[in-house]
Amino acid sequence: MPHASEPTFWHDPALPFIEARAIADGRQVRYGRHAHRTFSVGAVIGGHSTYLNGTRVEPIGAGTVVVINPDTVHACNPAESAAWSYRMFYLDVAWLTSLQREAGFADDGRFRPFLTTWTMRPDLFNGLNRLYALLIDPHAGTLQKHTAVIGYFAALQQALHPAPAPRHEPNHRLVRAAEYIDDNYTQPLKLDDICEAANLSASYLVRAFKAQYGMTPHAYMVNRRIEFSRAQLRRGHAIADVAAEAGFADQAHLQRAFRQFVAATPGQYRG
Repeated sequence: MPHASEPTFWHDPALPFIEARAIADGRQVRYGRHAHRTFSVGAVIGGHSTYLNGTRVEPIGAGTVVVINPDTVHACNPAESAAWSYRMFYLDVAWLTSLQREAGFADDGRFRPFLTTWTMRPDLFNGLNRLYALLIDPHAGTLQKHTAVIGYFAALQQALHPAPAPRHEPNHRLVRAAEYIDDNYTQPLKLDDICEAANLSASYLVRAFKAQYGMTPHAYMVNRRIEFSRAQLRRGHAIADVAAEAGFADQAHLQRAFRQFVAATPGQYRG
């Protein structure tokens, strides 16, 4: 059994579009600013924390459900010495977009982000905890779990209503810069390479990229490497191999970055 201060992770190859993380005593947990390509939602079970979502920083406590859109910079860290516990779920965006489309929220096939960043609704909080208990139950079957996941996230969308289609397009040159990093993050990238790909000056790129994506180009690259590492670890790849595949200098470099972005070791994540 893991110690209360160690995170536990749930994955199931039969349900590859969702994973979960939980910790019973996270008072020593410290997240750096990071983002996921997945949609994230979590329940704070005990204690209090400081919650960063995009540009908003708010105190939250037990009974809170946090809602984090894909690629949104966020962090949640304990605010005091009392035990802080939570459960987080990570959903594949394409899977959730299909659910949105069936509910009439994404007619054009594009994911609709949520305007709500947190809620104290008891039905959503209790439902998320029931879902977690079911997912980790070794006696529950895949059909039961799959049905429960669809039921909860269909209810979440009806309760919180995704945002309407965006009216303003993002800066296309910055999008090209991000796409260039997305395509090459396992390589030893140089700032000049990114600037050339996006046709932007270095000073403008660094300033505007952080304003649009919430992190510097370097942090964005490391974040992509961590997301890639998580996927490879779930597939059972050796940690040393993952470090090399993701573009880290060595296993120790991966360990340090993984702790900063995931607040866990690669070994704890792989289980």
